[in-house]
Amino acid sequence: MSRSTWPRRGLDEVHTAAPADAALLTPARRELQATTRAFAMEEVLPVADELDPRREDIPSSLLDRMAELGHFGILVDAEHGGLGLGVVEYCLVSEELARAWMSVGSIIARGNGTGCASPDPSRRAELLRASAAGRWVGAIAFSEPHAGSDLAGVECTARRDGSEWVVEGTKRWVGHALSADFLHLLARTRPPREGESRSDGLELFLVPKERGSFPDGVVGTPIDKIGYFGLTTWQLEFDGLRLPADALQDTGQSEGQGFKDSLRWLGTARVQTAARAVGLARGALEDAVAYSRRREQFGHPIADQQALRHKLADMAAAVDAARTLWWHAAWLLDEGAPGGDVAASSAKLFASETAEQVTSDALQIFGGNGYTTEHSVERYWRDARLTTIFEGTSEIQRKIISDALLA
Repeated sequence: MSRSTWPRRGLDEVHTAAPADAALLTPARRELQATTRAFAMEEVLPVADELDPRREDIPSSLLDRMAELGHFGILVDAEHGGLGLGVVEYCLVSEELARAWMSVGSIIARGNGTGCASPDPSRRAELLRASAAGRWVGAIAFSEPHAGSDLAGVECTARRDGSEWVVEGTKRWVGHALSADFLHLLARTRPPREGESRSDGLELFLVPKERGSFPDGVVGTPIDKIGYFGLTTWQLEFDGLRLPADALQDTGQSEGQGFKDSLRWLGTARVQTAARAVGLARGALEDAVAYSRRREQFGHPIADQQALRHKLADMAAAVDAARTLWWHAAWLLDEGAPGGDVAASSAKLFASETAEQVTSDALQIFGGNGYTTEHSVERYWRDARLTTIFEGTSEIQRKIISDALLA
């Protein structure tokens, strides 16, 4: 049976029927969850099943539907056309979308106020409204060939030339770059001074662009990945890109603080990655449950085998535990409570490692059929592997957690 016609069972039909902390799932959040789940299963999943095997990007029609549902404005205040909600709701939507296609759960991070930190209040308001409406969707150009987890090692430079900035260098792992409305660029404006940290001198720049092309001074090369399709990932070469003075995303602090400003988003990004990982694990679990009921060996459904039932039980318990961690971390971040960033690292570490294990177990349940492109379980498996790497590897999360324990 093809991946497009294989029966799917929704969240309400298997063990993962409710998040661990039911008190956090208010009626408004239940409605948001239900609406997003229906959209994900009825509209996103069929598109993912069709386009992911062809390595094609998310179609604009699906992005338009997400904009209609407010997915690009969850974190944008209502004054500027957003939903005015918090990290809990943002991650709740991300889990549901990732259950269908992780790239769809990821692209909303390129809206939701990203690239809107203009020093001009009127321009900032204009960008926020466009972001919430899905008309200002960007690409994050932070990492480099030799600077991933260690962003303080960024070597891409932006030097002043009269009233302009001139950018030189290389950026890697820039997802959605060609189709984006802007690039959110981290570049070095000066070397760190004596006594400063290595990150001093790094600034954020906004690079507006047309969808479907790169500006003069930027050349892009697609990176051939093994998964995470739906968002083409690029390596960008900056050679004399000229930007106006106001491209610097000044926050009113002293020059050279852009990197520290970017760190404020890491906690939210890591909790969102945890939520996306849970969505992938859940998708694999639900498909494995459906498959085990229908696949027969030795005259019985394989779901009758105790070894397989115990595997499913362990998978379900791990998914529930991972969800508990991201809910807790998201709540801490929304409340501004101490420990939010460490909790985000814990959630990201556990959920991503869980997703890798659960999707692998699900593929095992499918047997030889799992090692084909005929079922979506192989997509969940490939994409789950990435969650242990991006937004800070598992090793980086362990360092953050252990540093906090031993501080």
